[in-house]
Amino acid sequence: MKRTALHVALMLGAFSLCLQGAVAGDMTTGMKEGKVQLKSAGPVAFGPEGILFVADTKAAAIVAIATGDVTPAAGDKLLKVDGINQKIAALVGSSAEQIQINDMAVNPISHFAYLAVSRGRGPGAVPVIIRVKPDDQVEAVSLEDVKFSRAELPDAPTDGVVGEGNRQSNPRQESITDLAFFEDRVLVAGLCNEEFSSTLRAIPFPFKTVENGTGVEIYHGSHGRFETRAPVRTFVPMNIGTEPTVLAAYTCTPLVQFPMKDLKPGAKVKGKTVAELGNRNRPLDMITYQKDGKDYLLLANSSRGVMKVNIDRIDRADPITSPVRGGQKGLPIEAVQDWTGVDHLEKLDAGHAVVIRRGEGKAMNLESLALP
Repeated sequence: MKRTALHVALMLGAFSLCLQGAVAGDMTTGMKEGKVQLKSAGPVAFGPEGILFVADTKAAAIVAIATGDVTPAAGDKLLKVDGINQKIAALVGSSAEQIQINDMAVNPISHFAYLAVSRGRGPGAVPVIIRVKPDDQVEAVSLEDVKFSRAELPDAPTDGVVGEGNRQSNPRQESITDLAFFEDRVLVAGLCNEEFSSTLRAIPFPFKTVENGTGVEIYHGSHGRFETRAPVRTFVPMNIGTEPTVLAAYTCTPLVQFPMKDLKPGAKVKGKTVAELGNRNRPLDMITYQKDGKDYLLLANSSRGVMKVNIDRIDRADPITSPVRGGQKGLPIEAVQDWTGVDHLEKLDAGHAVVIRRGEGKAMNLESLALP
C-alpha cells in the first residue's frame, strides 16, 4: 500500500510540475515579437521563465523581455569579473567613465547576472542590457527579434525639471525607483502625479491594463513626521507569517512594511515603520535570506556600508511613531565590515550574493560573496 501511495504521489507531483511548467510557459503568450525600444534602463528584476522586467523610467513604463535564458545553472560556479565597467566599455565601444551601471538582477534559473547600463551621461545616454556568465563572460543582450510586452504607468509625473537652484530635479526619473516580481504581480515603487506622490503598485502579469498606484504614507523617525512625497528607494517582497508584504527602505533611513493586500488602485495606505537605520544615508539595494534557521535582510547603503538586519521576529516589531534623533532604533542591526563599496546587491543562491562594488581607482568589480 505504501508503494502504491508513493507511486500515486509521484504521479500527482509530476502532473503538478507539468501544470506549473505549462502555466509558466504561457507567460509569453500574447507578447509581441520584434525590437524592444527603450529610452532608458533603470531597475530590473526577474520573473518566471527567464522573463526580465526592465524599468524604462524616461518613458514611465515597464518592459517584460523573454530572454530565452531558461537552462538551469550547471554546478555551483560563481560569478566574478574584475573591472566590469571597463569590460562593458570595451564591449560597447565607450570609455569606463561613460558607463553607468544602474541595476542588476540574477536569473534564478541560470544564475546569470543581467545589468541595466547607460552608455554615456545625461539625457543622451543609450540604454544597454548586459549579461554576465561564469568564467568572466560578458556580453550584450540583443533586443532585436525578441518577445516582449509593455506596461505604461497612467499616473506618472511630468517629464521636466522642477524646483530651483540646488533643489532642481526631474520627478519623471523617479517614476520607477525599484521593482520586483511576486507570485503573479509586478510590484513597482516610485512617484506619481498625485498629492500622495510616493506610490506602490501591484500590476498583474501578463500585462493587460495598468491602473493608478496606491499612495503610501510613512512615519519617518529621523525627520520626526509623517511623509507622503519621499519615494521608496529599494524594497523586497516577502511573507511575514502568511501575509505577503512589501518591506521598503527610504532615504535617511526608515524601514517600513506594507501588506500587499492593501495595494489597491487609488487607495491611500499607511505603512508600519519597524526600524530606523540612521540619517544622512541613502539605501541602495536589499535582499533577504535565511541562515542557521533565521531570517535576515541585507541592505547596501550610500554612507553606512552594508547592514545585516535580523528580521526573524519582524512580526512582533513595535511600530516607530516618535522622533529618532541621530541614531538607530527598532530591529537588531549589525554592520558587515568586509563588504565595502557595495553599490548593487542581488541574491545568487541560498549561500551567496552577487555584488558590484568599487575597487581600486575607478574600477567596478562584480563578485560572488558568501552570505554573512
